[in-house]
Amino acid sequence: MNGNLLKSRQHYEILDGLRGVAAIAVVTFHFMEIIIADYSRNFIGHGFLAVDFFFCLSGFVMAYAYDNRIADMGLQAFFTSRIIRLHPLVILGTVLGLLAFLFDPFMALPAAYDGWKLTLLFVSSILMIPYPVVAERYFNLFNLNAPSWSLFWEYIANILYGVVLWKLSRRLLAALLIPAAAGIIYVSFKAGNLMGGWSGPTFWQGGARIAYSFLAGMIVFRYNMIIRNKLGFSGLSVLLLAALMMPHFTYNWLAEALVVLVYFPFLIALGAGAGMHSTTKAFCNFAGKISYPLYMTHYVVMFAFANYLSKYKPDNTHITWIVVIGLLLLITFAWLVMALYDIPVRKYLTKLRKDF
Repeated sequence: MNGNLLKSRQHYEILDGLRGVAAIAVVTFHFMEIIIADYSRNFIGHGFLAVDFFFCLSGFVMAYAYDNRIADMGLQAFFTSRIIRLHPLVILGTVLGLLAFLFDPFMALPAAYDGWKLTLLFVSSILMIPYPVVAERYFNLFNLNAPSWSLFWEYIANILYGVVLWKLSRRLLAALLIPAAAGIIYVSFKAGNLMGGWSGPTFWQGGARIAYSFLAGMIVFRYNMIIRNKLGFSGLSVLLLAALMMPHFTYNWLAEALVVLVYFPFLIALGAGAGMHSTTKAFCNFAGKISYPLYMTHYVVMFAFANYLSKYKPDNTHITWIVVIGLLLLITFAWLVMALYDIPVRKYLTKLRKDF
C-alpha cells in the first residue's frame, strides 16, 4: 500500500479520544487505589480494565494499519517502526522512575539497593526484561515504571502479529479467540478479578488478558464489525466510563470477564462507526496524542504520593485537592513530553532510519 493511499485512509478520531479517556481513568484509578485500598468502595474500582480496552484497541489499530502493507514493508521495517513508536517513552519512563526511586522526598532509598542493583533494575527496564525483585514496589515486573508491564505484553503481541497473526485467515483468528476467551474466564474466576499481570506472581495473567483482547480487536476489523451510530464521543465516553466505574457485584469475576469478552469489542465497533462532531474533534485529537505519554510517565509520582499519605495522613479535603491538581499537572506534563520529547525523538529516529 503506497504512502498516498495511507494518508487518505480514514482516521478513527473518536477511538483516539476514547484512548485518552481510558488513560485519564487509569491515572485516576492509581490515585484512588492508594487512597482506598478496598476496590468495592472505590468510585473507579474497575479502572484497571482500561488496560484491556487498550489491548483491544491495539489489536484493531494494528490490523487496520498493517494488514494490507506488512507483506510489502517486511518484518524488519515493521519491527523498527514499532520500536520507534513505543520505545522512546519506555526509556523516558524508566529514567523518571529511577529518579523518583532515588529522590523520593517522603522515603529514603532502601539501603539494600546499591549501584549494582540499581543498574540491574534500570537496564532490565530499558530492555523490557521483567525483573520483579523489589518488595517495596510490590514485586512489579518493572519496578522503576510499573505501567511498562502492559507494554511488555504489547511488545509480545506486536512480535506475534508481525511473525504470524497478520497471515492468519479470519476463521483461524476466530478459532484462536475461543481458547483465549477460556483463558480470560479461568483467570477471572481463579483470581476473582482481572487486574493481574503487573507483578511476578501474576505474570501469566497479563498474557491471558492481551491474548483475548488483541485478537478481539483484530477480529472487529477483519470482519468489518463497524456499527454506525450517532452516539458521538460524549456518548461513547459515558459507555466506557460506565464499565470502569461499575459497582462490584457478588459475581464480580463474571462481570469483569463479560466486560472484556463482549463489552469492549462492542465499544471498539461503536467507536469506529460513530460520527464525529466538530465540537469534540479537537479534544479527541489532544486526548489521543497525550494518552501514551500520560500512561508511561504518570506513575513517577504514585509511590511518592503513597509515602506522603503514610507519613502525613492528610484529611480528605487536602487529598481531594492533591488528586485534582496532580491529575491536571500530569496531563500537562504528558503534553510537554509529547511535544518536546516523544514527537521530536520519533521524527529524528525516522529520519535516521531513512538515511540508512
